[in-house]
Amino acid sequence: MEHVENKGKNVFQGKQSEGIQTAIAAIVLTLLAIISLNSFIIINPGEAGVISVLGSAQDGALLEGIHLKPPGISKVDIYDLTVQKFEVPAQSSTKDLQGLTASFAINFRLDPSKVVEIRRKQGTLQNIVSKIIAPQTQESFKIAAARRTVEEAITRRSELKTDFDAALSERLDKYGIVILDTSVVDLNFSPEFAKAVEEKQIAEQRAQRAVYIAQEASQEAEADVNRAKGRAEAQRLLAETLKAQGGELVLQKEAIEAWRSGGAQMPKVLVIGGDNKSSVPFLFSLNDDPKF
Repeated sequence: MEHVENKGKNVFQGKQSEGIQTAIAAIVLTLLAIISLNSFIIINPGEAGVISVLGSAQDGALLEGIHLKPPGISKVDIYDLTVQKFEVPAQSSTKDLQGLTASFAINFRLDPSKVVEIRRKQGTLQNIVSKIIAPQTQESFKIAAARRTVEEAITRRSELKTDFDAALSERLDKYGIVILDTSVVDLNFSPEFAKAVEEKQIAEQRAQRAVYIAQEASQEAEADVNRAKGRAEAQRLLAETLKAQGGELVLQKEAIEAWRSGGAQMPKVLVIGGDNKSSVPFLFSLNDDPKF
């Protein structure tokens, strides 16, 4: 009996030991699986990763693909390398000391080769915008605005943007920030200048009106002179015609045509006066002298 009982105990202990070993093996496999899953990381297209081991950022950015990392003691920060857009306000004074405010839409992306440096010095994307892009936008706008008057800044907006883009790109390049494009969303000036512009436009309109009136008067005066010259020339030619031989016939013809056209009172009698039959006819109406 004792032998049977001992044999039963051994079987039970063997099964118990086997169960413990199985459990331990399962735990080990689970731990190995967890460690394996934490031993690599997948970086998607348009991203870059910076691995930190025990709080220290390691050189070399992790680009798209699968990468190994020390499990448990490492952390990977992911940075978006696609185009980012933020609107940044700015204000400055122009060359003629007029206040000018603007809002810029900044399109940029991070340089993959400088992501590790960005992680060490700036940290998150929010820090990049607030601590780097915003203040550098302000400084670049001051540089561009100070080169021209407020009127030039408004009328030559493209030149203002060109100077701003050049200054901003130069300042942000050393931070690993690549500027792709900027847009001037809004550009405003002081109310005092707005009033001055309005008054200037009114004055210019009045000046243009005065020039138009002066030109119109000059043209009218020139026309009067030309008409007077035309009349004088006509009279000169008529006088020369009358002085020439047959001039009296011209006068007779003019008188007869006036009579026929009704331009003068219709006479009852037509008398050729003087001994010279070619003299101007003397016209009179019998109604003028009832005793005739």
